[in-house]
Amino acid sequence: MITLQWLYALAGLMFAAFALLSALDHANPKRFGNAAFWGLMALSLLAGDRIGDFGNGLLVLGLAGLAGFGFLGRSAPPTTTDAERQGWSDRLGNKVFLPALIIPATALFGTLLYNYTPLGSYGWFEAKRETYVLLGLGVLLAIAAIFAWLRPPPISPLQEGRRLIDAIGWAAVLPQMLAALGVLFAAAGVGTVIGDLTRAVIPEGSIFLTVLVFALGMALFTMIMGNAFAAFPVMAAAIGVPLLIQGYGGNPAVVGAVGMLAGFCGTLMTPMAANFNLVPAALLELRDENGVIKAQIGTAIPLLAANILLIYFLAF
Repeated sequence: MITLQWLYALAGLMFAAFALLSALDHANPKRFGNAAFWGLMALSLLAGDRIGDFGNGLLVLGLAGLAGFGFLGRSAPPTTTDAERQGWSDRLGNKVFLPALIIPATALFGTLLYNYTPLGSYGWFEAKRETYVLLGLGVLLAIAAIFAWLRPPPISPLQEGRRLIDAIGWAAVLPQMLAALGVLFAAAGVGTVIGDLTRAVIPEGSIFLTVLVFALGMALFTMIMGNAFAAFPVMAAAIGVPLLIQGYGGNPAVVGAVGMLAGFCGTLMTPMAANFNLVPAALLELRDENGVIKAQIGTAIPLLAANILLIYFLAF
């Protein structure tokens, strides 16, 4: 049976290769910082369940220290030449993106086939992890298709991956850390504190004001955590479940779904959502690293207002 651990091992080996290639990259003055950072990422994925909580805590501090003290730097590994890339672009046009479509297609159709045909009875994949496993399989199939079709140098996928991950830098691991922060907030009882404050400030029976605090809280906590899925447990425990659903009889589906949309409005306005806002700016080499956020604020604010009204009129 293929389990999620197989994917962790695959990703860990990839980061280990990035670390090794970084250490050998004499053209990068910060090669050892990059090697240490991606090496720690590899260790986390390959042996995180064996080094214990204290060991993982030290690992996270190591990652933060390397990033915070500026030990990371962008690399420019030699793979294909600019002339070769331009030639492929001129010859293939948009067909060059076809291998990338193999990944979502494998995940989508593979999951449907596995769950709704007799294939699932063979137990090839860990239960409820089929999509993750098939996503990883899609990546491997896409790489195989690229080699069969374009025949790049054998080391190109790892070198290009290293170039891409170095361009993103520390922001690549921010989503995982922020998701952990959401769990810590919920475990620490932050939701309970916010709920008590809301009850103390808002008069009983003021449904709209409660909806307003809930939606704004989702947006603000998402801006802090960078992830609406991390903010939701806090705000649901504080206001969504005890006040809006249990207290005022709101529709749980509307409160949950549109509340998440309110959180997504916060995603549009924060650098903490690095994978959505900082990474595109880095990959596109924008002069203003907050350029994506500035372009989205004009949409995020009216959308947040619309979500507040949707919760109020649809849930009650």
